[in-house]
Amino acid sequence: MSSGEDDASTRERILTAAEELFAESGFDATPTSRIAERAAVPKGLVHYYFRRKPDLLVALVGRMPEEHIDHAAVVVPGDLALTLRRLVDALDSWLDTSSLISHLLWREADTHDAVREALAARFDWMVAEIRAVIGTALPGRVADGPPGTSEAAGTPDVASASELLALAVSYRHSTARHASEESGTESPLGMPGELDFLAEALLLGAGQGLSAGRQQAPPARPAPRRHPWDARS
Repeated sequence: MSSGEDDASTRERILTAAEELFAESGFDATPTSRIAERAAVPKGLVHYYFRRKPDLLVALVGRMPEEHIDHAAVVVPGDLALTLRRLVDALDSWLDTSSLISHLLWREADTHDAVREALAARFDWMVAEIRAVIGTALPGRVADGPPGTSEAAGTPDVASASELLALAVSYRHSTARHASEESGTESPLGMPGELDFLAEALLLGAGQGLSAGRQQAPPARPAPRRHPWDARS
């Protein structure tokens, strides 16, 4: 094994140990000596690869798996409720494939900028994906303009519905982490009733909105988005 491979292996062992310990005990309660012990490396090597302890968090954020939603696999033409259920299942799969990192991120979101920014970026991505999937599931029935523009006037408020669903999924992911910590088992995440209600509301709006929507004045621009993990003022 080359020196470069040794370095990469050591760095990964340190990160894996930090990920596990931060998820178990929290960032502040985990000294670097415990990370070194778990990784089976001298303590000095932890500081060699990561000069400051917060650098470990930044590196762990960078290890988050990239998410991709296969719209073709999610969208069921003519069945918006089933489409939304499949979409939420796909979003929940991220929690299953990276439970340690996701638990860690939710635990540390309130106190570390790098973590908060990563979750904010994920939330924005989720809103865009939900909106795109709804538009694909309702071709020709939902205007494609952004909120606050004439293209969106009179149509079902897909943008608001997308943000609402993204907030619900994000909240469930955070509470699932707490539930699994307390019970020792993963918490079920399904919410079919809420998804059916949302689908009905969107379908009702689509049926009523497009016939008269483009004659209405554009709505006022919404207030800036507040992410669910932002500190309360």
